[in-house]
Amino acid sequence: MIRTVEAEPHVSAPVLAAYSYCEAVTGQQARNFAYGIRLLPMSKRRAMSALYAFSRRVDDIGDGTLAPEVKAARLEDTRAMLARVREGAVDEDDTDPVAVALTHAATAFPVPLGGLDELIDGVLMDVRGETYETWDDLKVYCRCVAGAIGRLSLGVFGTEPGARGVERAPEYADTLGLALQLTNILRDVREDAVGGRTYLPADDLAKFGCSAGFSGPKPPEGSDFAGLVHFEVRRARALFAEGYRLLPMLDRRSGACVAAMAGIYRRLLDRIERDPEAVLRGRVSLPGREKAYVAVRGLSGLDTRHVTRRTVRRRA
Repeated sequence: MIRTVEAEPHVSAPVLAAYSYCEAVTGQQARNFAYGIRLLPMSKRRAMSALYAFSRRVDDIGDGTLAPEVKAARLEDTRAMLARVREGAVDEDDTDPVAVALTHAATAFPVPLGGLDELIDGVLMDVRGETYETWDDLKVYCRCVAGAIGRLSLGVFGTEPGARGVERAPEYADTLGLALQLTNILRDVREDAVGGRTYLPADDLAKFGCSAGFSGPKPPEGSDFAGLVHFEVRRARALFAEGYRLLPMLDRRSGACVAAMAGIYRRLLDRIERDPEAVLRGRVSLPGREKAYVAVRGLSGLDTRHVTRRTVRRRA
């Protein structure tokens, strides 16, 4: 069973300042993520912000304009910082607030820091310009950049004592990460293409006549772009359905946080499914009022109860 370790009741001023920096980064750079974690208690919210700030740093290196060899070197520098965190070699007065906050979070909660090494490995795949022939190939990348984040988050959330099937919680957290990442890939297909990146499996692109790519606001001539999108949406929905089995294993506020973040992305999928070509015209997003509804639904426990009832019916 994964159990949450209680954070120390007193947090020093330098650590608080480091957390404040991470929370500012999260609020500015990740609105959907920040929307979800506001449902958490303070100690968990701070720890999640530290994880996000580190992840944001890694992503920014990968997405930047530096030469590939410079990016690779900076990613390895970041890995070295992570090693210092793991070894407890970061002092509270260290000049890197992300390192300070991450060190405290890893002390307060059983966070599997190896997941951040996996994130770096995934971004290095981007730097090398890797493409993916099959869904199995793409899953390796998604597990690095998103599944690992799900498992890291679970270290902060913890699981409820006596929860049924809790030994599979890391698996479900990983699968939910895959669902979120595939949704991101669909939403950002045009933006990624402009940046020279293709994530959707080559086999899928060929099957629907989309191998020419997505450099413009219209699908490739003669392609079944809608068919491709609907195919990937079904795959993402199946991943969400499996990953949602994590919800009954979490406490109410952690479950609300996960339900809110996942709910936002599921609604993005709904919008993409209704108008597949919207992802070629611009970024699909949800208005604030719809996000608020998703948060209220998460706090009410509706998604958790739905998953619990479905699981009971399967066992009956």
